[in-house]
Amino acid sequence: MTVIAKKRFLSRIARHERVRKSVVGTAERPRLAVRRSLAHMVAQIIDDQNNKSLAQLTTASKDFQSKFSELTKSEQSKKLGLLIAEIAKSKGINSVVFDRGGFIYHGRVQALAEGAREGGLEF
Repeated sequence: MTVIAKKRFLSRIARHERVRKSVVGTAERPRLAVRRSLAHMVAQIIDDQNNKSLAQLTTASKDFQSKFSELTKSEQSKKLGLLIAEIAKSKGINSVVFDRGGFIYHGRVQALAEGAREGGLEF
């Protein structure tokens, strides 16, 4: 890992830790956590009080790739947001707190959030 890449990674971790001090998921309003890699996105709904993951989806899954592999990464992120919102609604979750994981609210992270809002989640 180069010096610049290491600094970027450590800066993102510091931002994430700073935000996580105030962003906490409860049973009534769980946390929608986002992880991003160069190729894929992961969306996870977490109840921090009970330490339980309520739902998780990733663009790397074979199911997702078989349906949406021809889309761009941003379009896939938006679809992921719509699907995670659909799963949350089926579990009775209407409102979440958004945890962007220290990533900038731009591009794929923003597309996932907009997709989740279109799917009916409030945050």
